[in-house]
Amino acid sequence: MMKRPDRRRFLKDVGIRLGVATGLGGAETVEVPQAAKPAAKPIRGGPQTSFNTVIDFRFAPLAGQAAYCFPDDHHKSLIGERGDLRYGHPGQYKDIHYFPRIVEFSAEGMEPDIVKSQWVEKPGVPVVHTMIDRPDASIELITFASNRDSEGRVDNVILEIRPRAGAPVRVNPVVEVKTKEEVIVHSSADMSWIQLGGKDAPLFLMVNSSMLAPPDAVITHRLVLANGVASADRPLRAFLRFPQEGQTAGQLRNGLSAPDALLQETRSYWEQWKPFEGKVSWSLPGRHGEFLAACARNIQQAREVKEGKSTFQVGPTVYRGLWVADGHFILEAARYLGYDAEAQQGLEATWNRQRPDGGVFAGGGEEHWKETGIALFTITRQAELAQDWSYFRKMQPNLLRAVDYVRNLRARAKQEGSACGRYGLLPKGFPDGGIGGIREELTNTIWTLAGLKAVGEAGERLGLGELVSARALYAELRSALTAAAQQEMRRHAGGFDYLPMLLKDDTDWSIPDEWQRSRPQAAQWALSQAIYPGTVFERNDPIVDGHIKLMQSCTEEDIPAETGWITHQGLWNYGAAFVAHVYLWAGLQDWARQTFVGFLNHASPLYCWREEQPLRRSLLGSYIGDMPHNWASAECILYLRHMLVLEDGQSLRLLEGIGSPELDRLEPFKLIESPTRFGRVSVQLEPEGKGAGWTLRYSQTSGPLPERVVLPALLGARFKFSEVRGAQQKREGDSILVAPQAANWLATWKA
Repeated sequence: MMKRPDRRRFLKDVGIRLGVATGLGGAETVEVPQAAKPAAKPIRGGPQTSFNTVIDFRFAPLAGQAAYCFPDDHHKSLIGERGDLRYGHPGQYKDIHYFPRIVEFSAEGMEPDIVKSQWVEKPGVPVVHTMIDRPDASIELITFASNRDSEGRVDNVILEIRPRAGAPVRVNPVVEVKTKEEVIVHSSADMSWIQLGGKDAPLFLMVNSSMLAPPDAVITHRLVLANGVASADRPLRAFLRFPQEGQTAGQLRNGLSAPDALLQETRSYWEQWKPFEGKVSWSLPGRHGEFLAACARNIQQAREVKEGKSTFQVGPTVYRGLWVADGHFILEAARYLGYDAEAQQGLEATWNRQRPDGGVFAGGGEEHWKETGIALFTITRQAELAQDWSYFRKMQPNLLRAVDYVRNLRARAKQEGSACGRYGLLPKGFPDGGIGGIREELTNTIWTLAGLKAVGEAGERLGLGELVSARALYAELRSALTAAAQQEMRRHAGGFDYLPMLLKDDTDWSIPDEWQRSRPQAAQWALSQAIYPGTVFERNDPIVDGHIKLMQSCTEEDIPAETGWITHQGLWNYGAAFVAHVYLWAGLQDWARQTFVGFLNHASPLYCWREEQPLRRSLLGSYIGDMPHNWASAECILYLRHMLVLEDGQSLRLLEGIGSPELDRLEPFKLIESPTRFGRVSVQLEPEGKGAGWTLRYSQTSGPLPERVVLPALLGARFKFSEVRGAQQKREGDSILVAPQAANWLATWKA
């Protein structure tokens, strides 16, 4: 029987083909709106004295897609960078560009379409505008979903054509349907509709225009609408509707004559939608607030109700499903947004994947041993954020089986006679993140350490004596990793030592052609996450120091390059957010900010990311992974929270990511009732006067007390700590320590 492929093997096999099978004739690249051009010589590693702080989409992917459907919508409607609609992707393990039905919009004539810009009306309102230029006219596409009770779910496109100069123009709008299915056209004086797949097939498209029958075609069916005159004050308009639930023409007829009313209904829905639920509320200035709203929307749009429970899915196409690693961070982001009930359902969905032998596996594949460790970490983190340990206690037998599974893996490693086994690590496994196959590697061991540490410490705090086995196994495995690292550290050409994720025994090191070997920074994602949020290592650990220098050394376009499956001249976009968290935790605020800003600048102007994309200068790579990719959305939300409130073991570090670039706008930051392992925390940072100072109001609900509450003594470059009112405080180096017993206090910084 053929083994079912996992996500990363799928990507390696079929996800690296350039471009999309869309585009109208000679359509050209999207011109990103309001974007600065990339620097001619991007920063690449080494010491830096200046860091980019401007968020302007300068590295946006030139090919991509975005969702415009509703929250929890089964119909994951997608729009491409040229305004094309993409339908029918079957889900996991198909090529990222596989869409059996693609619909494109243009006009007759000679000149190519030039897509000038694409935008959403607001970050939380996914009404998508695409502006296409021709020499004498501009074509604007307004794309949105609707869901009237009388109609059901429908995708809608308003096509408007205006002259670019003053004189009116006569124009034939065109719709191209790319499909291998039979296309049947029905047309009357004022309305047309088409079916795909035969005369008994459901309605696919309905338009308020007469339509010429398509010529014989195998794949592309060119449908020409009735011509008309477009003037500056009266654009030529067509309204196209794509039913998603098998509706009839009769059900859609009334709406066909009222595009503006339908559009306003959709706008009103999204204007009333809120990215937060329950007690949680956020308010962030500028681009940060825009990305927060958009990422919350992205996550809700990808979410789906299955078997009566909310399932947080990574993406709308190849990642329309559950993965343990991605899921951990998406569920944490869900808690930060107040989606508590849905996060609990997602947690239970993860643990429903536990096998009788104790292992927990989802989309990562059989030898992705780390998924069991990640599941242990997730159940602990979710209990901390909920301040409810009932499910954790209930699941204690399952947790013990998972710990035993890890212990049995170590025994298996010793029996297989591998270098991993000789060190006392987990068996050879699938590294992920740019290194495929079953290898002599460290990623599975490193992530599993984080899970064992979290569960063991929680069991000790809760008095669950049986979970002491997790602490003991953690100590053994941590000692084994330390011994292995002493032997496996390598010297980088940049003059520092780092820990590669492949052991020296792996055959990759002996490949004669260096071009064919794995990059030093490949698969370091697991180490980033074990550093933070796993807190497996101290800041002064040589492993941490080497990891930081390695990530700095490979920085291009403001983020680490060649860390994923595009092994040469490629970028794992949201992998940058993993590294930004490491920098933030390590106190490297400038590097953290630049890397996070670089991550945001690799989003499209529709506020979403492709998993991987080439460097702008590349002549090699292609696009990989789903889009919108919601591990990226989750990482954005997590970093925005951690800028203000960062949990570091038993310490609570406040305003760790706030510096001069964030303060220069003189606008407040508010985070209300944000869940932490110490209960719910609220912070409100507000300017005083015209740049005279800043005030932080802090409150905490009931929960375990942190050992330390830490503030910066210098806020940005100009504001020195003045006082804390309502709590005792003392200075320690560059930090202010506030008495953790105080639940409400106010701190000030003065210019």
